[in-house]
Amino acid sequence: MDITFSPLGDEAIVIEVGYEITKEATNLVRSIMRQLEEAAIDTIVEVIPAFTTVTVFYEVTAQFKFKDIKNLLEKMLVEITESDTVAQRTIEIPVYYGGEYGPDLEFVALHNKLTVEQVIELHSNGTYEVNMIGFAPGFPFIGGMAESIATPRRSTPRLRIPERTVGIAGMQTGVYPIETPGGWQLIGRTPMDLFLPNEEIPSLLQAGDRIVFKPISKAEYDQWEGE
Repeated sequence: MDITFSPLGDEAIVIEVGYEITKEATNLVRSIMRQLEEAAIDTIVEVIPAFTTVTVFYEVTAQFKFKDIKNLLEKMLVEITESDTVAQRTIEIPVYYGGEYGPDLEFVALHNKLTVEQVIELHSNGTYEVNMIGFAPGFPFIGGMAESIATPRRSTPRLRIPERTVGIAGMQTGVYPIETPGGWQLIGRTPMDLFLPNEEIPSLLQAGDRIVFKPISKAEYDQWEGE
């Protein structure tokens, strides 16, 4: 897979590993992130991964400009492969499906000609991976959902979605870590906090994490929240 480097304004460079969201692209993004973290280059201010890109913000000086960061990154990544990634974490996220916390669960079932129980079973048995964190603090875009429960976004977004709500949009699933507007189809809620503002790394999930959704009852949800 070819890696390209493009300027983004005067103080950033975009490393692109492909044009489609694939397992190979996701792994290469993780590999690049690992290389940059280990290199700890002083002139790099921030690194932001996405589905198929890594954006590197750097400090511009008279001696260090775009061509310099491009040359540096090209040399660093010349032999990088998707096998250079770190070991994946597996994180289990408990979810109470439906009810007041999942007002769109029945619509997802109707849209896909399934029962509510089938949607829950398919969603909780998926093989998931966090593709990227974005949109809102700690919001995980999670790939690997069954195509049989894919559902388009709402035509009119909600103005308020409670924190920890689990949703579906197209072929992706995700969890709203904070209260925010949004247009995803809401199917449940987790009692687990994903946004941790007092921690050094404020997002529970990171790109590359494996995710397991575990259905729980309302009683289990209430018990978890009460702890």
